[in-house]
Amino acid sequence: MNCPGYIWARTEVKILAMDENVILRSALDKNLKSAVTTAFLMLPESFSEEDLFIEIAGLSYSGDFRMVVGEEKSKVLNIVKPNVAHFRELYGSILQENPQVVYKTQQGRLEIDKSPEGQFTQLMTLPKTLQQQINHIMDPPGKNRDVEETLFQLAHDPDCGDVVRLGLSAIVRTSSIRQSTKGIFTAGMKKSMIYSSLKLHKMWKGWLRKTS
Repeated sequence: MNCPGYIWARTEVKILAMDENVILRSALDKNLKSAVTTAFLMLPESFSEEDLFIEIAGLSYSGDFRMVVGEEKSKVLNIVKPNVAHFRELYGSILQENPQVVYKTQQGRLEIDKSPEGQFTQLMTLPKTLQQQINHIMDPPGKNRDVEETLFQLAHDPDCGDVVRLGLSAIVRTSSIRQSTKGIFTAGMKKSMIYSSLKLHKMWKGWLRKTS
C-alpha cells in the first residue's frame, strides 16, 4: 500500500535476515502493525488468536477475483492452520505492546477496544491508501470531506468493519486484475486458459470434498 513490500501474510514471501537493513526492517514492522490494526477493525470485541491470524492472512486476498474464479476458498485457512506458531512469533510482540489489546496468551484469546474512540485511533493508523479509499466510499458527491472527518464518522458507525473491508477489497481487486492481465500477456492466452482451467478443477474438487 503506502510503504514498500506491503506483504502482510502472503506465504509466497520469505522473510530473510534483514537486521542490517534499517529501512527495510522499519518498512516490514510498519506493514505488520498495519495488518494487525486492519484486522482488529474487522473483528469483534473478543476473538481467538486463530481468528486474528486468519483475518490477517486473508487481507492480501480480500477482493481478489481469483479467489472467486479459481482459488480454493479454504486457501487462507490452509495457510494459518499449520503455521499458528509462526504467526504468533511474527505478531506476538506487536500484540503485547499494543495498549488497545488485552492479549491472554495462555488462553489464546484477545480483546480489543471497540469504542468509537478506540476505533478512531485504529482508523487513523491505517495506511494512507486505505484511508483515502474509505474516504472515497463514504464521501457523498460534492461534500469533499477531509479524510480525518470521514474516519471520525466511521468510528461511530456499527458497520465500521464492513466499510474497512470494502475499502481493502477495492484496492486488492485492482491489483489482482492488473497482475492477471499482465500474466496473460506474459504467458500467452493459451497457457493462461490452461492455468485457469486447472484452478477451476481444483476448486471444484475442493467443493465436492466438502459436500460429500
